[in-house]
Amino acid sequence: MIKLGKHIHFKGKQYEVIGFAKHSETLEEMVIYKQLYGNHETWVRPVSMWEEEVNRDDYCGPRFRPID
Repeated sequence: MIKLGKHIHFKGKQYEVIGFAKHSETLEEMVIYKQLYGNHETWVRPVSMWEEEVNRDDYCGPRFRPID
């Protein structure tokens, strides 16, 4: 289960999960999140991508990890 709050991307930048939504056509679950740097833009990404494991550039682990 994805928690609201701050998360770190495997490339090092921080984001804040601010909510959840469903795609209007497919009903796919989405994560709504905000950059904690730059313009603080708001983005959406499928839950399946948020939770997936990444294996590249000498890194193997979750795409996003919560920051406690």
